[in-house]
Amino acid sequence: MNTTDERKTTRVLIVDDVAEVRRDLRTLLSLSGDLEIIGEAADGREAVRLAASIQPDVILMDLEMPVLDGNEATRQVKALVPACRVVMLTVHDYPEARAAARESSADAFLVKGASVEEIIRSLVSPGKGV
Repeated sequence: MNTTDERKTTRVLIVDDVAEVRRDLRTLLSLSGDLEIIGEAADGREAVRLAASIQPDVILMDLEMPVLDGNEATRQVKALVPACRVVMLTVHDYPEARAAARESSADAFLVKGASVEEIIRSLVSPGKGV
């Protein structure tokens, strides 16, 4: 029987093409004792490469990025690392964006401007989906 009080931290990869957004997310999410930021990527291709090598528990993925968008990156990540959850975080809150995220197998969909608590909750637990 394990009697340690250690909580399992959720290992997170942050993916956004805007460096300031990645920095702000890293700062805010690091305040949660439940999350460990293990990497950052500036585009979808880099996200896929990093996901395959560092095997995060969850990716906080922007939708629109250069090189490879969040939906295609999500498809590729899910093929390479099936256990990895993907939470889309985007400014695009319209039905087509949600439908595309659902089709790419994203696990959750949040709009930028969501509370830090809501983002943390979506990263730590599977939640209700897209």
